[in-house]
Amino acid sequence: MDALRPGDTLVVWRLDHLGRSLPHLIGTVAELEARGVAFKSLTEAIDTTTPGGKLIFHIFGALAEFERNLIRERTIAGLSAARDRGRVGGRPSSLTAAKKRQAKKMRGEGVP
Repeated sequence: MDALRPGDTLVVWRLDHLGRSLPHLIGTVAELEARGVAFKSLTEAIDTTTPGGKLIFHIFGALAEFERNLIRERTIAGLSAARDRGRVGGRPSSLTAAKKRQAKKMRGEGVP
């Protein structure tokens, strides 16, 4: 981004490679526009040098953010359902029960 000069065009494969949220995308494109830098997204065929391209940019940005929010909600719901079924995610503990007892014993004796 620092290397872009007026008259340059920033080309990205997809909108989500430029920013994670709609406000961030809009702010970044506005900053680019203020610096005289054009923006193009190849997947969405967006070119912000035209009024239609700006409109499409905002529409696709909103849809991308909506999709990310849906995915996040579904992930949270899936993890919650798995916990309700007794499944616990994460890496298995590397300490055996005996090692845990030993560590607690050492901690109680003041050994670091």
